[in-house]
Amino acid sequence: MIKSFEWLKMDDGTEVYLRKWETDGTKPEAVLHIAHGMAEHGERYEQFARFLVAKGIAVFANDHRGHGKTGEKAGLMGFFAEENGFDRVVADLYAVNCRIRSLYPGVPVFLLGHSMGSFLALRYCQINGESIRGLILSGTGGKGGRAVKLGKMLARLEMLRKGKREPSPFLAGLVFAGYNRKIRNPKTLFDWLSRDEQTVRAYIDDPLCGFVCTASFYYDLFTGLELIRDPRLIRQIPKKLPVFFFSGTEDPVGGYAKEVKKMIRSLKESGMENVESRFFPGGRHEMLNEINRDEVFETVYGWLEKQLTTPAGKENRPS
Repeated sequence: MIKSFEWLKMDDGTEVYLRKWETDGTKPEAVLHIAHGMAEHGERYEQFARFLVAKGIAVFANDHRGHGKTGEKAGLMGFFAEENGFDRVVADLYAVNCRIRSLYPGVPVFLLGHSMGSFLALRYCQINGESIRGLILSGTGGKGGRAVKLGKMLARLEMLRKGKREPSPFLAGLVFAGYNRKIRNPKTLFDWLSRDEQTVRAYIDDPLCGFVCTASFYYDLFTGLELIRDPRLIRQIPKKLPVFFFSGTEDPVGGYAKEVKKMIRSLKESGMENVESRFFPGGRHEMLNEINRDEVFETVYGWLEKQLTTPAGKENRPS
């Protein structure tokens, strides 16, 4: 395995950190592009990446604006952009996709989005769905409707009160309130992430995880949640694009599977022909970091292999 990184310069001058786990001297069977979640970074996917590289699949993971090394270099964590931040980050994902395809012409590219990254990935497919062979959504969910409208209104008020670039503990409290409520005797504020205590402790101890995001970040996030639930925009996702959802039944972000099933239903009602899912009993938010992660790794790899080897999986070929 070869591990490396590079900085990609976006059209507005922002430099995005891109890490790569690549097969050693051989052309990969496919490339998986990972869009990480909120208040984390791509390095946390190292174990999963190593597993896939051993199977012949290269893995690329960029740190979003305001996150990881991208946020560090910009000097501001938890902030996307002055305007249209959500779609700006989606455009960054497309720039990474173009970079991958330039390095590996003809090699199928899949996109995996976790949590906030799943929202970005869904929006990506509304705009650039033809550029990938398949979509994987991990730990997705989030409420729509009135809750999002209220959140957006409160975020707008916070921006007026504190400015766009100031962290908002108030909004963070609203978003994450109650995530531990179904866990008996939680040991930390982040037990909802995983049943693996070492994973939770590593997250807490990581200075690039768990930070409080800015008011404008939350405004962008709520804007994104509106976009991915818009039936008109959902219909813009290619109908033959294979989609795989996986989630833990005890993930509060997914409403304990309820919100995930709503999204699955929305995609199917839009006419999408190849939507599959797997729910892991007892699993929490980060199934790739759960106590049964080996089972999860094999499940995701099995789905990828199916898309690469069956005619149905090959129909959504990037041009």
